[in-house]
Amino acid sequence: MTTAFKTVLFIALMLSANLINAAEPALTEVEIIKFKFLPQEITIKAGDKVRWINKEKRQYHNVWFEQLGEPEPDYLFPGDSYERVFKEAGSFPYRCGPHPEMTGMVHVK
Repeated sequence: MTTAFKTVLFIALMLSANLINAAEPALTEVEIIKFKFLPQEITIKAGDKVRWINKEKRQYHNVWFEQLGEPEPDYLFPGDSYERVFKEAGSFPYRCGPHPEMTGMVHVK
């Protein structure tokens, strides 16, 4: 192999690695409607993203991972959304701060 060929091959490999790493994570959507998270329980892969969308007509909610020690987040008003990428495996329970009967679970493999 010539030096020029090795250089071109190295550059091609680096570019393809960057394209793979730049790929968007898979997206799972959870609707917030009628005082429920739908689906209530989801399973995703590490590195995937979840988007919660408030589809209520007049009610605010939030998505609070209280057991992770996080402070209560801002409210999501109708039409608002919240996204989170899960980088580590585990099970992550969450709830709505203003409506504690609303609960959900994200399982990350």
